[in-house]
Amino acid sequence: MTGTARARAVGVALVGWLLAFGVTAGPAAAHAELVSTTPGAEAQLDTAPTEVRLQFSEAVSLGAGYARVLDGDAERVDTGAPAVEGDTVTIPLRDELPDGGYLVTYRVISADSHPVSGAFGFVVGDAEPVDQALADAADDSDPFVAGLLVGARWLGFAGLALGLGVPAFLLLCWPAGWAVARLRRLAAAGAAAIAAGGLLMFLLQGPYAAGSGLGALAAPDLLATTASSTYGRTLLARVVLALLLLAALRFAPRRAAVIAGAVLALGLIATTAAVGHPVAGAMPVLAVVVTSVHVAAMALWLGGLVTLLAGLLRPGVAAGDLARALPRFSRLAFGSVAALVLTGVVQTVREVGTPAALFTTTYGWVLVAKVALVLLVLGAAGVARVWVQQHLGGPRPRRGGRRVTAHAFSAEAESLEVAAQARAAAQADAAVEDVVPFRRSVLLEGTVVAVVLLLSAVLAGTPPARSAVADPVDATLALEGAAGTDGTVQLSVVPAQAGPNTLHVYLFDENDRLTQPQAIRVTLTEPQQQIGPLEVDLEPAGPGHYIGDGMSIPTAGTWTLAVTVRLDEFTATTARTTFPVR
Repeated sequence: MTGTARARAVGVALVGWLLAFGVTAGPAAAHAELVSTTPGAEAQLDTAPTEVRLQFSEAVSLGAGYARVLDGDAERVDTGAPAVEGDTVTIPLRDELPDGGYLVTYRVISADSHPVSGAFGFVVGDAEPVDQALADAADDSDPFVAGLLVGARWLGFAGLALGLGVPAFLLLCWPAGWAVARLRRLAAAGAAAIAAGGLLMFLLQGPYAAGSGLGALAAPDLLATTASSTYGRTLLARVVLALLLLAALRFAPRRAAVIAGAVLALGLIATTAAVGHPVAGAMPVLAVVVTSVHVAAMALWLGGLVTLLAGLLRPGVAAGDLARALPRFSRLAFGSVAALVLTGVVQTVREVGTPAALFTTTYGWVLVAKVALVLLVLGAAGVARVWVQQHLGGPRPRRGGRRVTAHAFSAEAESLEVAAQARAAAQADAAVEDVVPFRRSVLLEGTVVAVVLLLSAVLAGTPPARSAVADPVDATLALEGAAGTDGTVQLSVVPAQAGPNTLHVYLFDENDRLTQPQAIRVTLTEPQQQIGPLEVDLEPAGPGHYIGDGMSIPTAGTWTLAVTVRLDEFTATTARTTFPVR
């Protein structure tokens, strides 16, 4: 298969997978989502609760965030520090709160290091709800801090390309290039950029999580909070590894320095992959491994392009070096591109989920732009590969088929080798004279890939399309019996998409206490498509709490979820809610 055909095949595979991934993708969480609350949102209570509980779709931490409860005068009525246990945040309240409206406002940190904020209200007694405007205006992250985080991620990605990719090219494709001082400086600058990017991300995480500005960059409490988190420790490890790599590069290409550099490179790749979206949601270990391969392939490819432009394709390089290095890099680049495409598809399936999410979310559109640029790069890479094959991919000499004596065979082999070397030298000399088209193609590749890195940095800080498009159901319904209200049922469906979902059911009596029924039944119906009623299997998860883990919603539509509760031998009631599934 020619280089153009291979590049075309990779491009077709990329587009085909992206068009088909929604059919086979399963649900995966990323960015924590609020699953249920106690009391329920907009609940009307007869007596004041002693605490407020928030349950999320994944483990969260408070970090530099908060969880608090305000009354109608914007005064706090919570007491003590909120408790966080896995996916649940519990906010203790003052004793004997008076009748009135109350507002719960929170800002927690999801497993992928991004803040998740929101607010909801409830009412005690006969009172008016609290205006949502009382929620802290700092719920949104400072845009300048968020922009600097994008720049810090890009700096780290570019540093990996230089600090890892340039030395890898010199080791695998052009050993003589170690003598070029410019390339050694580029590699050292790359290692320094990794350290600078990691340190800047560490400093910015506190203000980013707290929703504050750059004035809080060196706040001791924010720095301590970041340092105590897994995210912060991973960033600090990346900084230390980058500084060690900077030291090792001073002694390259000595054997000990090469071995140490390889170990440090693996550590840097792992610490880059082990933050952000990969560590949240389903199968985080697999996601980190896939992302590690993606990062390594990016570093090899872009680092090689930089080495070509800054070293191998500059005037004065021997034709023989060009003849040996370019075919090696051509094969290395093709393997890197294939790895990037395959791992990118896996990441897309995990983070996007459906074609609708691809074209209706910020994450999806940024990803579409990235894919478009990758396809452009594949075209330029195909041109470069064809040039290498035409100018430096001459046939290898073959042994003659006739039987000869050892002496004659040796003489013939030597003659063939001399002839082959002469042809290779002639090809190399011609290639050097005609290297301008190849240089232009490589320059285009490098420029576009640098933009792709920027889009990757933006994606790393953008809520995944799957969680952005999901609209979890969170409803509190009255259980109306023959004698009036017999309590309430609180329902949550996450992510409320076609496929497997998780259902939580909480039953409360008329005093807003969790209560245990004699029997409970949940069904799903889609009247327009004449689907259902479908029984939902429930498992008890505590007093008055039931979970339907893996509740299947067969297709998109407008679904009705019905809960039938038998409180005692003579009392049974049904509550219903309708919700859209995209």
